[in-house]
Amino acid sequence: MRTYSELFTVREFRSLFLANCAGIAAHTSSALALGSLTYAVTGSAALTALSMFGAPLAGVLGSVTLLSAADSLPPRRALTLAALVALAGTALQAVPGLPIGARFVVIMLVAYVGSITGGARWSLLNDILPPGGYVLARSTMNASVGVMQIAGFGTGGLLLVWLSPHQVFLIATALRAVAVAMTWFGLRERPARSGVRTSTRQTMRVNRQLWADRGCRALYLNLWLPGGLVVGCEALFLPYAGERAGFLYAAGALGMLTGDVVVGRILSPAARRRCVVPLRLLLPLPYLVFVIRPGLPLAMVLALVASVGFAASLPLQEWLIDRTPPEARGQALGLQQNGMMTGQAVFAALAGTVADVLPAHVAITLAAGLSLATTLLLSRSLRYARPAPTPVAAVGRAAPAGA
Repeated sequence: MRTYSELFTVREFRSLFLANCAGIAAHTSSALALGSLTYAVTGSAALTALSMFGAPLAGVLGSVTLLSAADSLPPRRALTLAALVALAGTALQAVPGLPIGARFVVIMLVAYVGSITGGARWSLLNDILPPGGYVLARSTMNASVGVMQIAGFGTGGLLLVWLSPHQVFLIATALRAVAVAMTWFGLRERPARSGVRTSTRQTMRVNRQLWADRGCRALYLNLWLPGGLVVGCEALFLPYAGERAGFLYAAGALGMLTGDVVVGRILSPAARRRCVVPLRLLLPLPYLVFVIRPGLPLAMVLALVASVGFAASLPLQEWLIDRTPPEARGQALGLQQNGMMTGQAVFAALAGTVADVLPAHVAITLAAGLSLATTLLLSRSLRYARPAPTPVAAVGRAAPAGA
């Protein structure tokens, strides 16, 4: 499967794609509204960054408790449950006068449910598409994230000029309702991928086996850390550009879209492998230019170019799938997603803390420098991450008695 026309002939993929688009548009517009509301109430760059990027910290709890739900629950039910919880959470954010602390609790609860079911979405791509369709499908889904972030941040920024944050939350709630409908009515019922019950014990067993494999460990670290530090740069767009920050977020989303289209649709598998290192270096380098405190037009160009580098995650995820058996892929991909989002949240909060002490452009430069150093340090470990001839042995299977 190499063309978009082939991809979108699959009805279930169309439904999954549209549900994802509606969910991302709701998330970006409500995140911008929540960030603006938090900054107006607290004046803190750290709390603002945490409100916009901190929710995935709940993924840490999800990853060590019930992450096995991604394989042990039927995927349609798992994804619908997450969409319903997100709908309820966004509706609560629309309540005027809700304390900031309560808003943080709501986003953490929504993120927790999403963290234990998110892997089901990505493993489902292998079920609804022919062999070899994952990279094109995942890049298309990522591209939809870029498009919806452009629409969500751009439109959200304009709406906040005319509407209150609470009214923007109401619009996001309607988009969440669309995502629920597309998920429930657009996907057919399938059995759970794994016959093992959802439990903390099963979650931790599979996590330990994944982490014990040197190649999987290298992939996880390379997928989590450098990109998370760059998201720390993005988390400072509001303190850096104020009410014009939506343009920087939109430029970054356009860069992500460009990278996903090129890597997922145009490049061959061999070319994807060769572009991993250049793309990973491209991710932090442009943000080093923020040391000169560029104006908005140049800052937008830098954010766009840097975000192309996020596409390096596509071939790395492809290698991760090759290293894990089908019955554990939901959890393996969920762990990758949760770790990535958690790293983004942690580094966003740290960057915001630094920006409370230093100018925002200095904090952005420091985060970019750390990302570049981390990329260089971790690059050698990728030699262990080439796809293995056989999957990691015994991942996701019950341990023998007495083990």
